[in-house]
Amino acid sequence: MGDLIIRRVVPGADTNRFIDVAHACQSHDPHWVAPMRFIERDRLNPKKNPWFKHGEAAFWIAERDGQLAGRISAQVDHSHLELYNDATGFFGFFECTDDQEVADYLASAATGWLRERGMRRCLGPFSLNINDESGLLVEGFNCSPRMMMGHAQPYYGRLLESAGFTKSIDMLAYLTPMDTGLPFKQIKWLKRALSRDSRLAVRPLDVRQIDKEITTIVRIFNSAWAENWGFIPLTEADVAHMVANMKLILVPELVSFATIDGEPKAMCVALPDFNEMIRGLNGRLWPGGWVRLLWRVMARRTVVSGTRVPFMGVMPEYKNKPMGSVLALLTVGAVRDASLKLRMPICEMSWVLESNTQTRHSIQDIGGRVYKTYRIYEKVI
Repeated sequence: MGDLIIRRVVPGADTNRFIDVAHACQSHDPHWVAPMRFIERDRLNPKKNPWFKHGEAAFWIAERDGQLAGRISAQVDHSHLELYNDATGFFGFFECTDDQEVADYLASAATGWLRERGMRRCLGPFSLNINDESGLLVEGFNCSPRMMMGHAQPYYGRLLESAGFTKSIDMLAYLTPMDTGLPFKQIKWLKRALSRDSRLAVRPLDVRQIDKEITTIVRIFNSAWAENWGFIPLTEADVAHMVANMKLILVPELVSFATIDGEPKAMCVALPDFNEMIRGLNGRLWPGGWVRLLWRVMARRTVVSGTRVPFMGVMPEYKNKPMGSVLALLTVGAVRDASLKLRMPICEMSWVLESNTQTRHSIQDIGGRVYKTYRIYEKVI
């Protein structure tokens, strides 16, 4: 084996090199979709990504004989520590050639940096936290990921396990055909509920009041998922940052709120699959990528076949109650109808914890099936 160098990334100067590692490790895979480089640069930039307001991170790349061989990040999320006080740090952005020595040294760099900051456990991958790209793909390598979900090579898990990491929990991605996503009896039930209770209504996103709508999404999400494993509150800045990145593909009809007496009590946010739009661009807008991307955005009805639901939730006062089921199905039903009108009949609902049996059964009841599994690993440091 040739000379191995593990090098700390200098913010700004080495960002492109850090991004290039994913290309070096995965560009041979037809199912890997290169992320847009300008979005990745923003994600890694403390001046542009609001995550850095409550977190700090370090990044490394590995080179074998001058060739890119791997990368990793280490993060301390102060929002997590304030909630749990558990001395847990995180790692993310893991990419590696099939080289155990490289993986071992990368893992050592990340865990060592965390240990210096008082952390006693390393959890991940999260890039950069649980509300962003989470988990390592361990099942479902035979098709491309949806937007904001990762791809990996089958040996990545073996490398991490040999470096001393063990399974913490799995996250599941469900594929749901929206044309059969709500059985006829449920559609009849929902229509009956709407007709009998004048307090109930369902509406799409109002782009004229986007700041207010962002506040509503954050409020419902944080209330609905506060007791979920690993929960870290979304901030309005987090959602605004995502909306800014995705404003070209945001479709108001694919964001649904169920209201009681005009007050939003449940929401479902679906986004056209951006990965289908950027496939083949190699992550670049220049020289001709921006023209192709603009055409695909404008012609998304013919380019994009599906959506992804990254956020959904019902206010906790309706949890485990019939009205909670009604509210959830109202939002999903509205997104279903909009998806079919837009000719985007396949929806990924992700991610769902393997231990969240209630949500899993609800998705399975409307025809969803697990088609990808993402694993969170941990290591005592």
